Amino acid sequence: MVVAAMVLFYLLFPAFVIWLCIRFPLANRIGAVLLCYAGGILLGNIGLIPDSAVGLQNTLTEALIAVGISLLLFTIDIVAWRNTAGKAILSFGLATISIVLVAFLGVSLIRGSLPTAWKLGGMAIGLYTGGTPNLASIKQGLGASNNSFILMNTYDTVISFAYLVFTVSIAQRFFLLFMKRFSAPKTVTSSHSVEEPESITSYVGFFSGPVLRGLGGALLLAILVAVVGLAVSLLFPASFSTAAAILTITTLSIALSFVKRVRQTRKSFQFGMYFIYMFCTVVASMVRFSVIVHINWTILEFVALCIFGSMVLHSILCTIFKIDVDTFLVTSVSAVCSPPFVPVIAAGLKNHFVLVSGITTGIIGYAIGNYLGITVGFLMR
Repeated sequence: MVVAAMVLFYLLFPAFVIWLCIRFPLANRIGAVLLCYAGGILLGNIGLIPDSAVGLQNTLTEALIAVGISLLLFTIDIVAWRNTAGKAILSFGLATISIVLVAFLGVSLIRGSLPTAWKLGGMAIGLYTGGTPNLASIKQGLGASNNSFILMNTYDTVISFAYLVFTVSIAQRFFLLFMKRFSAPKTVTSSHSVEEPESITSYVGFFSGPVLRGLGGALLLAILVAVVGLAVSLLFPASFSTAAAILTITTLSIALSFVKRVRQTRKSFQFGMYFIYMFCTVVASMVRFSVIVHINWTILEFVALCIFGSMVLHSILCTIFKIDVDTFLVTSVSAVCSPPFVPVIAAGLKNHFVLVSGITTGIIGYAIGNYLGITVGFLMR
């Protein structure tokens, strides 16, 4: 009964948030993403969700992001994206350089109190260029202890959450003080020229008959793509299975975006964003403030330095190389939080043009994370 109520909350709460944003300007200024996070955190910390639900929550996040990414990418104009791809790859390269330099600094600061600091440095580089799968692989490759792995993963969850809230709320306005604004490509599809897909008011008319019929077909197609992605991931080792699934889903979805009927499905972008809002609600409900009771301040401060220190250095490098703020932020999130969180920051920025850039560079991070983390980790030793 409790699990059924929890799933129902995940399904319906984003609809309530969308209604709030349409009805009240203040809610719209706060943003649907942050409101979904707030609702999820509240649900997760009032003691109603049993600990045994974590398996279901993980399954839901994987399913929601797989279908949501497909629905979003179906609407992408890949020709327009090519105009910004070069800057996105450069920005991701600068993000990689930033985390390597900051990890070196962090290891040098804590080496005296923690002789195995070099292992944390290697894991941090893999984690903040790729993602959690890279963290697990590098832990094995460097022979780090289970305790270090658990603590780093726990602190990363909490601090990354704070980082993500910052990026989707005030980061764009803050970095615009010294970075240039994003310029949208001139070539866009007709599906994007009719309405602004990121506007919360674009959900108006969502439940009309023709729209729902089109979305039903798009949903079935997205589920099929997700199933194929899952099937392909089973052919790879566990350390690469997530990357393989995301890569497959991204490739198939972009290929389908060239089909005019698929690309121009009305409200497909909004439907995909609804899945992302559900994803945000589920992820937020998994955050437990009670997990940090006995704090290992050395590891906590190291993780915080890696996340926010590399972001600061990354922003400075992007300013020097004249990379716009939206490209900087989406590649920062794709590195720190991995591709599944790219639609979240794209929604926060109200910029669908950076979606493919973020997911693509995140996949590059998956690919290089293990090599980079293990190699630089041993260099730190």
